[in-house]
Amino acid sequence: MSEKNIEILTRRTLLALCGAVGMITFTGACTTLAAEPTADSIHVYGPGGPAPAMKAAAELFEQRTGTRVTIMSGPLPKWKDAARLNADLIFSGSENMMTELSTVFEGQIDTSTVEPLYIRPSTILVRPGNPKAITGIRGLASGGRRVMVVAGAGQIGMWEDVAARSGERELLAGFRANIVAFADNSGAALERWKSDPTIDAWLIWNHWQIANPEIADQVPVESDLTIWRPMDIAFTYKGKGDADTRAFARFLTSSEARAIFESQGWKR
Repeated sequence: MSEKNIEILTRRTLLALCGAVGMITFTGACTTLAAEPTADSIHVYGPGGPAPAMKAAAELFEQRTGTRVTIMSGPLPKWKDAARLNADLIFSGSENMMTELSTVFEGQIDTSTVEPLYIRPSTILVRPGNPKAITGIRGLASGGRRVMVVAGAGQIGMWEDVAARSGERELLAGFRANIVAFADNSGAALERWKSDPTIDAWLIWNHWQIANPEIADQVPVESDLTIWRPMDIAFTYKGKGDADTRAFARFLTSSEARAIFESQGWKR
């Protein structure tokens, strides 16, 4: 057996062991192993929010086809340089994010291939058991509630779109007055939520609670105030010319992949 084949076999064995103990998305060696690109992979990059569903779909695609898909996710600075070298497919957490990514990777992303695949709604994360009996956005605009929002990444303008959607200036003003934390991105907000128990509520996308059920419950945003935003995909010119990448992109809207995304809060 060649040295390369031994390396691939060892890597797959370790990945299986990591998955068996539930470590594949956490810290340490398993995280590094799961994220490390390989030369024979389809290389996919994007933010952390859609990543759990993307990774689950990629694993199923590999089972079905034998083609490895390596997904690197998180804030843009973590993967920008790697993506410049070998990205085949880019995904985003909103339209404004894809516009930004198209600028960052100008000449690399084929903007004619941008496609919204799934959408998800805004929601309110509260402490387990909802000890403050929070019922919605209107309840967060009064009573001295302590609220966190995300002001960057795929949520630029999201909180004000929610709070102002009904045209009630007083609702927007009341909600704004109770914001105690403006996080740069969802990952930073997650860390703040874990470290600061004085925050009562966190306005975010629904899948963040689905991915972290042990640290938060979910209270729906009122239907007349709910904001929906998509996750997009876009081919790079390199990926557009690759048959395996095109097959993976098609698989993302298959019935099997759709079931994965819907289980994590997304809607086709």
